Amino acid sequence: MHTKLALATAAATALVIPLTAAPATATATSASVHHSASAATARRDLPEPPPADIVRKELGELNVAAPHPMTGYSRAKFPHWITQYGTCDTREVVLARDGQDVVQDDQCRAISGTWTSPYDDKVFTASGQLDIDHVVPLANGWRSGADEWTTAKRRQFANDLSNPQLVAVSAASNRSKGDQSPDQWAPPLRSYWCTYSRAWTHVKYVYDLNITEAEKNKLSEMLDTCDA
Repeated sequence: MHTKLALATAAATALVIPLTAAPATATATSASVHHSASAATARRDLPEPPPADIVRKELGELNVAAPHPMTGYSRAKFPHWITQYGTCDTREVVLARDGQDVVQDDQCRAISGTWTSPYDDKVFTASGQLDIDHVVPLANGWRSGADEWTTAKRRQFANDLSNPQLVAVSAASNRSKGDQSPDQWAPPLRSYWCTYSRAWTHVKYVYDLNITEAEKNKLSEMLDTCDA
């Protein structure tokens, strides 16, 4: 396993432990599960990317290359959402992490809470109105080098809770983004550009994914907003 990815895997173990401390069971009450979800939310939201100065160095080390063809691509080659603990899959863990006052039922489904989509600053009180976005989309990952990965590595990429790869956002913003890179789509909320560009660049760095020249230029522009 590549050194950067090995470190990320080790970090994942350390970060997920607090979330698994109080898994939902078939006999758990809503109150007890609500406590668990709230604890996760209080602990962290989107894992914080490195500071802008570090990310700029990472950006400079990324390989610039033309996109790989989409030949053979399928979302099924990136298995998600996988079970993280108990009856909780990756989607439900992110919903609990990114929301406020999240209540889950005995199957770990978020039945109430409040979520603010960081891409467009819209507020929601129903989890069904949210998508879990892959900051670096699966198809973009494929074009950037994931076409050469094992299924196990693609599974890790698609369910990564230790790096800033997953975030609960409005369904509308996620579907507007699709599989586009930052030079093609950026969050409507400009104040989020600093976090978004740091997250995107760091995920590509951790997974040794390529970028295009246009993508690199846009990321550099977005990173400049960190100094504003």
